[in-house]
Amino acid sequence: DLQICQHRAPTCCTKKMEESYQAAVRRERTQSIQALNFELKYMIVGHITAFQEAFESLLRFAENRTSSLFETAYRPMAKEAAEPVKELFTDISLYILGAETTVESAVLRFFDSLFPLVYSRLINPGITDLSEDYTECLRLTRQDINPFGRYSKNMVTELSKSLWASRMLSRALSLGIEVINTTEHAAVPKECSRALVRMQYCPHCQGLTLIRPCAGYCLNVMRGCLASVSELDAQWREYISTLEYLTNEMAASHDLEIALTGIRNSINEAILHAQLNGPQLSATVDKVCGQPKQQEGNLSPENIVPVKEATETQTFVMAHASLNNKRREFINYMKRSRTFYASIAERLCDGDLVMRDSSTCWNGEDVV
Repeated sequence: DLQICQHRAPTCCTKKMEESYQAAVRRERTQSIQALNFELKYMIVGHITAFQEAFESLLRFAENRTSSLFETAYRPMAKEAAEPVKELFTDISLYILGAETTVESAVLRFFDSLFPLVYSRLINPGITDLSEDYTECLRLTRQDINPFGRYSKNMVTELSKSLWASRMLSRALSLGIEVINTTEHAAVPKECSRALVRMQYCPHCQGLTLIRPCAGYCLNVMRGCLASVSELDAQWREYISTLEYLTNEMAASHDLEIALTGIRNSINEAILHAQLNGPQLSATVDKVCGQPKQQEGNLSPENIVPVKEATETQTFVMAHASLNNKRREFINYMKRSRTFYASIAERLCDGDLVMRDSSTCWNGEDVV
């Protein structure tokens, strides 16, 4: 009553054994593909981890650097500016990791929150009444009177260019892991499991436990079993090309490290612009939002404090040159894996599975 290992000679197999063999080949095929995938998956997961660690380190550095700007140059508003700064860098982090948000909305939200502080602490430091309604009016007015000039839009442009590639690379790496996991656990069709049993275990039914499949026979069986997986070849090659493009984009002129560390200087230039145009801004705000309560006395002219650009940026960018090296190593490895799905059958037959240095092998029906 054998269904797969039918043979003219007497056999030591039963139908139940055939069923056990089918379960075994399904398990072995999954394990074999997992073993092939291990190095590839290890490289991608390792790069995701390295990328996220370096990115988090960059963000922390850039956030601390931006906070120190307010603490050293704009002390009157340093405490209140802490929350908008934190929100800005949280939004940037979420954007990189694939959240449904934009760089523009994050940056403009930050400047909306910043304007009431700049206006009431630097431009008109005598304001005592900063009610919720007045603060909200200042936030809304910011969008119309553009107190920060071109600097807010420039910041959006620079960050968008550099963070876009990082966001896409992060998503692409996650997609790569998803593809590999899906191919590992692809269902084994019934015909495939029968063909694998015929190739690997039917010789056992004749007592031929040491004989192995012929190389050509193994390739034919594996190619048939992996036809759906090998169809990924064209898309996988395109995927590797996309990774290469994104890696080059990140290393190009709009570099992630430079863009993030440049946030401090952009904010400083924006605040200086607003202060220099203080009288015009005050006149417009008074018309729209009304005049708030003022303390008696003259306003101090010592609020404009130019900030020297920190020299630590250069040191920091050099310290993160290792991230660029990791990117290069990673993409070189991935380029070598271009033919991964096209050659998967050959790789599965290229081990202990087939008979190499011998004059006899199993062809699916007999020893030849």
